[in-house]
Amino acid sequence: MRGSTELNLASFAVSTQNGFLPDEQPLEFLDDPYYANWEAIITELPSLLNSASLRNHVDALPVLSTSHLKSEPEWRRAYLILSFFTHSYIWEAGGPSEHLPPAISVPFLSVASNLGLPPTATYAALNLWNFTTTSSIQDFSNLDELHSLHTFTGTVDEEWFYLISVAIEAHGASIIPVMLSAISAIQTQPKSPSTSHIVLGALIKYSYCIREIGALLKRMNEKCNPDVFYNRIRPFLAGSKNMAVAGLPRGVFYDEGEESGEWRMYSGGSNAQSSLIQFFDIVLGVEHKSTTGTKGSKYGFLTEMRNYMPGPHRSFLQTMESISNIRSYASTSPIPEVLDAYNFAVKENEKFRDIHIQIVTRYIIRPSRAQTSAGKGAGGGLNLAVASTNGDTKSLQGTGGTELLPFLRGVRDEVRQTALE
Repeated sequence: MRGSTELNLASFAVSTQNGFLPDEQPLEFLDDPYYANWEAIITELPSLLNSASLRNHVDALPVLSTSHLKSEPEWRRAYLILSFFTHSYIWEAGGPSEHLPPAISVPFLSVASNLGLPPTATYAALNLWNFTTTSSIQDFSNLDELHSLHTFTGTVDEEWFYLISVAIEAHGASIIPVMLSAISAIQTQPKSPSTSHIVLGALIKYSYCIREIGALLKRMNEKCNPDVFYNRIRPFLAGSKNMAVAGLPRGVFYDEGEESGEWRMYSGGSNAQSSLIQFFDIVLGVEHKSTTGTKGSKYGFLTEMRNYMPGPHRSFLQTMESISNIRSYASTSPIPEVLDAYNFAVKENEKFRDIHIQIVTRYIIRPSRAQTSAGKGAGGGLNLAVASTNGDTKSLQGTGGTELLPFLRGVRDEVRQTALE
């Protein structure tokens, strides 16, 4: 078993200050004029989508090479741009497109492969690499100083939706080295009294950290209107997997030109793709066995979502699973306060899951019911909002393709079941 003292966070692209966010704020522009056409379209994206002319502009693009991308921030910037292009092209008003042109497909497949990500709009594209800050000290946790680089709709609502996640990632970053220290102490000095104090302190810090993150999530209501989210924003976040109901029974054909290409299906952007949220569960030893999220799925949805994380982050979580030992330590600790602190941490995690369910109810379930009652869906052709207007909230799908409420409740319940007697 690999010792946590050997972990080099930088080798996993994990920042000691910002966690899974980059050390410095993301690149705002590709300086090489070779990519000027990409930058011109992404700058005007909301207006192009509003006028239903995005596809026409993309169809006129040449197929650009990725050979001009030199630095990691440039690769990430390209990934962000092509993610927005992909979902814009698929979900532009008038009905979904089953065909993605070579001008997007060819460079996107190259960029995604370089970053260890799928060629679709992931949590990393929409959140981790899609913000800037006015903070003079590069503090990414101050929500009121953050701004999104790009949105589909040009609305404050969409920007706020992304920035809540950015602030959560930044705020939760501090708990990563704290929990690693506790794991290391258990590994190296399991019988030492000092280890009990280290683990106790780590669990208490974890608990209050996740409570504060829950408070950040509750701030979604401040600037994100549920109707705007449901009808205007959410349709663009949908993937191409399990989206037959929204008009993509075969997924999307990624055209690579010269009569080559491939039908592909991908989940859309989802908070299940947050490495931080999965880290919170792993360090407590939470096991998600039954939350497949989709009928007939062989592997758990949360495990599947790791394929939508940057490669180094995915490796970090796999390593954390191999060294996680806090639950077993708490279960055998002669210090009753350690057990109490562990269960307190589990309870705070469960409360966070409840807050998430409340947010989903407000932003997805209720708007779906309201539209069903009114007998209408969003205009502009078939999309996830229209397809979801069926009155059956149990089978209502998330952008990742899951049956939304059963999945979220299952996750919450499995967190609760982790508590020790």
